[in-house]
Amino acid sequence: MIEIERKFLVLSNDFTKEAFSQKRIVQAYLNSNPERAVRIRIKDDKGFLTIKGKGNETGTTRLEWETQIAVTDAEKLLAICESGMIDKIRHEIKVGNHIYEVDVFSGENEGLIIAEIELQSEFEAFEKPSWLGEEVTNDARYYNAYLSNHPFKSW
Repeated sequence: MIEIERKFLVLSNDFTKEAFSQKRIVQAYLNSNPERAVRIRIKDDKGFLTIKGKGNETGTTRLEWETQIAVTDAEKLLAICESGMIDKIRHEIKVGNHIYEVDVFSGENEGLIIAEIELQSEFEAFEKPSWLGEEVTNDARYYNAYLSNHPFKSW
């Protein structure tokens, strides 16, 4: 239930050659408050309800609870979400002992590419591929909840 994650900007599209999986994700927020964000997501053919708590001082650790729901329910809930839909393609890339999830955003966030890596502890070592750029873990502008209300194209 505790998520430990770090986020990075991506320098190039070189990661696409290494990806073993691609999935389209559409999501929006019933509540985008950073204290307790409530997200509805459709990932390919599956629906999810997720609640995320506020991050710690470094932004790496926060409570996350998620459950799968019927896609038809997710579609109905998306219709009543706050304005600002997130649409992205998620690429999964194995690097060393970890999996990077690289999100290529479209729509109002087109041009933004973010890589995330989940860790077992905040200080766990991990390999950094050549396409990995600046770390933005503690920059709230790169949280999906923020991007849904403040699209990348408007920065």
